[in-house]
Amino acid sequence: MSEVSTKALVRATDLAKTFDVSAPWLNRVLEGQPRMLLKAVDGVSFEIEKGKTLALVGESGCGKSTVARLLVGLYEPTRGGFEFDGEDAHAAFKTPEGRKLRRRIQMIFQDPYASLNPRWTVEDIIAEPLREHEILSDEPAIKERVGELLKSVGLSPLDMVKFPHQFSGGQRQRISIARALATHPEFLVCDEPTSALDVSVQAQVLNIMKDLQRQQGLTYLFISHNLAVVRHVSDQVGVMYLGRLVELADKHTLFDTPRHPYTRMLLDAIPKMHDTGKARTPVSGEVPNPLNPPSGCAFHPRCPHANARCSSERPKIQTLAGVKVACHAVEEGRI
Repeated sequence: MSEVSTKALVRATDLAKTFDVSAPWLNRVLEGQPRMLLKAVDGVSFEIEKGKTLALVGESGCGKSTVARLLVGLYEPTRGGFEFDGEDAHAAFKTPEGRKLRRRIQMIFQDPYASLNPRWTVEDIIAEPLREHEILSDEPAIKERVGELLKSVGLSPLDMVKFPHQFSGGQRQRISIARALATHPEFLVCDEPTSALDVSVQAQVLNIMKDLQRQQGLTYLFISHNLAVVRHVSDQVGVMYLGRLVELADKHTLFDTPRHPYTRMLLDAIPKMHDTGKARTPVSGEVPNPLNPPSGCAFHPRCPHANARCSSERPKIQTLAGVKVACHAVEEGRI
């Protein structure tokens, strides 16, 4: 077993999720429609070491958020599995002991406006996991813990009597982080936690998350489509396209020497300070319909390096010079 796998806190193996998006049975019979299956995630594997951050990036609809929901048990995998600290997490989620595992894995959602109950005070919102998991039952102790959690995310204990509508977007996301930290989790799944916020506020929230990671040894899966954010927070980066991982590398390798043509396309589209006046390369083409994906490599209709093999044979993810990449052109040395 490799050194990395012995230290991995989180290990996803061939994780897949297929949704049945068919029309109702009667419509299908009367109109002769086939069943429609959407492969939202199709065989994703990765590991995250304790105290590290893996970022998943890609265009909208590539399956990033589905991976996040699979890891916290909101979805059941169609295939594959997820181990947490050496334990089969999806099997454990179904048992009474699964509550202990749920304490250790928490999620921060994308929209701070939708993820907080508008009728509850901040105290009730943050105290809910403490009561639900029976971590504390004494009301004064709960109040004290809520105050500590608010302080840890840069808010005041005096804020606990307020309601969510009395806070800005950035402050609401801090409340969401405080709620996620209430159970002393080890692994946080962050589904685009800053995408609904202004850029200056994004930086504040990201810095809080980095500080908390250092202080508490937290492990993050960070979902984002913003590569500048990813560069700031991640140790490793996985690039997803149409439900599959096409490249997985440590941050510096991926940003300095991207291998997969899709990764290169995403990085070329980022504005760079020293390239003022230089035309940026736009991300060309459209993401294909996931209900009817292209044959072979799903990226081949948009790829400048595609050949006949790319359109007929699906590339397997391989480790080349320490980088995991699924691309025939890279494998054959054409790029």
